[in-house]
Amino acid sequence: QVQLVESGGGLVQAGGSLRLSCAASGRTFSSYTMGWFRQAPGKEREFVAAITWTNGRTYYADFVKGRFTISRDNAKNTVYLQMNSLKPEDTAVYYCSVAGRPYYYTDHRASQYEYWGQGTQVTVSS
Repeated sequence: QVQLVESGGGLVQAGGSLRLSCAASGRTFSSYTMGWFRQAPGKEREFVAAITWTNGRTYYADFVKGRFTISRDNAKNTVYLQMNSLKPEDTAVYYCSVAGRPYYYTDHRASQYEYWGQGTQVTVSS
């Protein structure tokens, strides 16, 4: 059974940093793109960042470019999201996810992803 467990969320002041982690279990995901999405109250879930399989190509939403960094450790089956210069508008539940097909990634739609974590709350105070 596949499980994705996020950690590292919390309350931080504007300008601060947090590092989210997502540990996957149940299978090895080194051949799959892994991503982060977020959902704020009253809003749709939106793409934040993704990192492809072995070569680790990264993609970011425009609103996090230069502030967030996604990385992965295939040996640990874990993906990370380093978040710096946080803003109040970054407040949301952050979800990690794994794409549904190995060695395949075409866009950032949530429908590309098959497995999801339970989410971790990030709250940025002004």
